[in-house]
Amino acid sequence: MKKFKFTINGNQYEVDINSIEDNIAQLEVNGTPYEVTLDREIKQTKTPKLMRSVSIPSTDSHPSVAKTSNPSAPKGGGNIKSPLPGVILDIYVKEGDQVKSGQKLLTLEAMKMENNIESDKDGKVVSIKAAKGDNVMEGDILIIIGE
Repeated sequence: MKKFKFTINGNQYEVDINSIEDNIAQLEVNGTPYEVTLDREIKQTKTPKLMRSVSIPSTDSHPSVAKTSNPSAPKGGGNIKSPLPGVILDIYVKEGDQVKSGQKLLTLEAMKMENNIESDKDGKVVSIKAAKGDNVMEGDILIIIGE
């Protein structure tokens, strides 16, 4: 468990502490085993366990809402959110445009890299909430797409 070297009155001692339970210590001094009774109980410190809470991306409005679509629900429509904080470099659509899933909507510069933001649904651009040169934060709504 622990090893110590002592010099007492010019004599060297190698002490190995093998275990400590309550106030009894099992140790070896220069290879000879001893059981030592201590005047008080030694509390061993335990390393605490780190517990992390489940992280939920800030772009999720409600973590309990299913991410898959319902087959009977109407298709299309929704918000296009910023995946990262950054600056809008260019917008390729305008209000009233029809967009298809996978169509490039805008370019976002984040961490000195250009990221193309594409539509994840079919529909009509109802509103554009950001302009070229705007600074946006993660989760900000950039474009609203309707039916």
